[in-house]
Amino acid sequence: MAKPVPRMDDLESDAWRRLVAVLELLPASLDAQLQQDAAMTHYEFALLSLLRFAPDATLQSKELAIRTNATLPRLSHVVSRLVQRGWLERLPSADDKRATDVHLTDDGRRAVIRATSGHIAHARRLVIDRLDRDELAALAAIGRKLAEVLDPNSRIFPAEPD
Repeated sequence: MAKPVPRMDDLESDAWRRLVAVLELLPASLDAQLQQDAAMTHYEFALLSLLRFAPDATLQSKELAIRTNATLPRLSHVVSRLVQRGWLERLPSADDKRATDVHLTDDGRRAVIRATSGHIAHARRLVIDRLDRDELAALAAIGRKLAEVLDPNSRIFPAEPD
C-alpha cells in the first residue's frame, strides 16, 4: 500500500503553482524574443553559448547532449540545422574515433554574440530587474537547491567550487 502524502498547505500550493506557471511561460517568452531578434531558439542559443566558452569552441556530441539536457537524436537534428546555417561544423573526434565533435564556426560565434545583448535585456526585463538583490540571492539559492535534486551529477550546470 502506498504511503499517504501530506496535502500542500496554501503557501506550498501557491509556491508550486507559480513555479509551474513560470516554467511554462518563461521558455516560450525566451524563444519568441530570440526568434524575433536573432532567428534562433533558446535551445540553439544555449548550445551556441556553451560551445562559445568551450575549449577550442568544440565539444563531443555526447558531452554537448548531456550539457544541454538533450537526447542525441534531438541534438543531431539541431546541429544539422545549425551546420546548414554555417554556425556549426561536425568534425571527427580526436579523442574517440567513434565519436563526433561539434565546433562553433566564426559565423556561429558572431551569431551568438549578436544575440546575447538582446537576450540579456529580455532576461533583465522579465526577471532580473523585477527582483531586488536579496530576492536574486534567494532565487539563486533556490535554484541551487532544486538543481541538486534534479541534476545530482551537475551535468547541466557544473558544481561551483567551495
